[in-house]
Order: sequence, then C-alpha cells, then structure tokens
Amino acid sequence: MKDVQQRVLDAYHFRHAIRQFDPVKKISEDDMHTILETGRLSPSSLGLEPWKFLVIQNKDLREALKPYCWGAQKQLDTASHFILILARKNVRPQNDYVRHMLEVIHQMSPEMAQQKLDATSKFQNESNDLYQNERTLLDWAGKQTYIPLGNMMTTAAMLGIDSCPMEGFLYEEVAQLLRDKGYIHTDDYYPSVMVAFGYRLDDPTRKKTRRTFNDVVQWID
Repeated sequence: MKDVQQRVLDAYHFRHAIRQFDPVKKISEDDMHTILETGRLSPSSLGLEPWKFLVIQNKDLREALKPYCWGAQKQLDTASHFILILARKNVRPQNDYVRHMLEVIHQMSPEMAQQKLDATSKFQNESNDLYQNERTLLDWAGKQTYIPLGNMMTTAAMLGIDSCPMEGFLYEEVAQLLRDKGYIHTDDYYPSVMVAFGYRLDDPTRKKTRRTFNDVVQWID
C-alpha cells in the first residue's frame, strides 16, 4: 500500500503546467486511450456526464484556433494531443438528453426515470437555483467538466506524460469557429476548458510550490 501511495504522490510532484512540448515525441495510442478513458469514466453530478471531448489533431484547425487562444499558442504548436472539453448546454429534466441518459445509458425503467427527473428538477431549481438563466445552468455543467480534466491530467502524470490545462481563450470566438466548421452544434455544447498533453521539451526551472498541508486542510472532529 505504501508503494501505491508513493506512486500517486510522485505523479503529483512530477506534474507541472508545461507550456512547450517536444514536438517530435508523440503519445502512444494505448496511453492516450487510457487517459481519455479515465475522463469518460469520471463521476458527474446526478450522473449526467454533461461533457464531450474534442481531440484536435488537425494542424489546420489548430492554426485556425490560435488567434482566439492567447494562452495556448505554444501548446497548439507542440502538444502531441490537444483537447477541448465541451460543456453540455440546457441539462435540465425537460431535455431529451437527460431522459436518454436515464433510460438508455443508466437503463432505468420509465417509472424510475421519472422519479429521477423529479429529483433532478428539485435539486437544480430549489436547492441550487440553476434556472435563473441559461448561463447559470451552463456554469453548473462547466464545473462538472473539471472532474474529467483533473482525472485525465493525473492519469497522464502516472504514465509519465505531461499536460497543461488552459482557460486563456476567447470562448465565443472558439465556439463560433467550431460551429462554422461543423464540429459542434452550439445549441448543445459550449467550450469549457482546454488541455494539452505531450512530453516536456525542458525540465521546469522551478520546484513545485504549494501552500502547506495544515494551511489547506482543517479537521473538524
């Protein structure tokens, strides 16, 4: 058990936000599938999985994204794999997507699905006030996308693969570009966060720094 614990911690110490990757060194198909699979298997609020992963390998599309991605210039040029995580829009009980998730993916009976729909409506509306406007519901879905993001980066680190999460881009412009090129329907999905994977070109010049354990963790017995 101690060995497992140490391997996990070693992965977290290994991981840094890499801005420039080795453009020659590529992630194997098996390793990338494992990274994506841990994203797919990630948990989500109410089990609704309000996300989609766009793996952008097309060089022309990466170049087209650069004017709108000020925080991803080097990553777009050098990353072995570049992913845009999309958040699902309008994830509410009346949406066909939610019923599909319950009845087809989770294989609930119509009666059980209706009970879950009622509970979902109560959770979203009464407990969290998510029906104020379209943006509040999208923000709730966007929060969920950071769960697979973290899981994929941790998996990559355990495989000795580097990563870099990015929010430095113009969301509306990126959405419009992908819509115009036919890659997404913006009625269904909206950009949430980007992440690049690859192998570092150079070792980080600074050691990892974080707040102390006692500063972050407070026990209430």
